[in-house]
Amino acid sequence: HGQFYDLLKIFEMNDNPSADNPYIFNGDFVDRGSWSLEVIMTLLAFKCLCPESIHLTRGNHETMAMNKMYGFEGEVTAKYSRHMYDCFTEVFWYLPLAITLNSKVFICHGGLFRDDRVTLEDINKVNRAVEPPDEGIICDLLWSDPQEANGRAASKRGTGGMFGPDVTEKWLRENKLDLLVRSHEMKEDGYDVQHNGKCITIFSAPNYCDQMGNLGAYIKFGHDCQPRFTRFSAAPHPDVKPMAYAPAGLRGFIN
Repeated sequence: HGQFYDLLKIFEMNDNPSADNPYIFNGDFVDRGSWSLEVIMTLLAFKCLCPESIHLTRGNHETMAMNKMYGFEGEVTAKYSRHMYDCFTEVFWYLPLAITLNSKVFICHGGLFRDDRVTLEDINKVNRAVEPPDEGIICDLLWSDPQEANGRAASKRGTGGMFGPDVTEKWLRENKLDLLVRSHEMKEDGYDVQHNGKCITIFSAPNYCDQMGNLGAYIKFGHDCQPRFTRFSAAPHPDVKPMAYAPAGLRGFIN
């Protein structure tokens, strides 16, 4: 979320990405924070330098509508040009929607689907080079959230859906997976474990938007694919407010 100095802190704590120390960043690299361009350029630079060192999934903020509202479009056009922003839009279209880790862990930005029949094969068949529609596989992967109750419900966000522990357990079992890791929601401790240990939310933007006071966190997976959590506080940064490049009427709006 454009919190560049917190990204540098992660690298300081856990070393830079490399073939022997690979990272997965799970979407929402841009918007709200006022160093979104520095964040995405750094991640793409590592990807170019050593492709196997870093893997990026698309979040709901790697989209044109969110970039216009929450600052990335304004930031890139202010620092570079409209053409540069158009190039980022195309890059975002081609980001993976999800990743599987050792055929055990499913990683996506938002969550699971409003249709029980969706499989890994269906995800692989999706034409992802589009702006997300209001429903379907792409929408759910970028926007959905877990809930404590079984079953499904309409999303509190108005986009995507809510899915319960029974949905998670059934989908993982039918796709021969053990764990869902997703992001998309600020958590006070930087992470949250739900659905009988089968759904983890990880959030790596501490003191979100300089207002929330939360910790950030990241997960380390060994060959056993067991999650190990590290929490961290926000790094100091220059005195530039969040959403400095957003439309004037939305500056300071973080919900």
